[in-house]
Amino acid sequence: MNSFGEYLRNRREHLGLPLRKIAAELDIDTSILSKIERSERVATKEMLPTLAKTLEVQEKEMEIEFIKAFILSDIGDLKFLKSGLEETLNTIKSRK
Repeated sequence: MNSFGEYLRNRREHLGLPLRKIAAELDIDTSILSKIERSERVATKEMLPTLAKTLEVQEKEMEIEFIKAFILSDIGDLKFLKSGLEETLNTIKSRK
């Protein structure tokens, strides 16, 4: 599973929750959530806490899936991805 939308749909279906319930929690139209699940639209980082709570996962897990899917879909095929990610982690560490 590479897309965040797939992850959301699988989790929602696992819990037996209708699309309209999750959309209502996010205060968005069901068609928007449907497009997110089909990877036709992108979820925002602001949605993550609500999605985590509603889909009964830790916020950390939700954020990790979001980050992983974003990287894989946008830059996952870059030749020097690993080096770039390592440099990014070093930069993050030095900010603390």
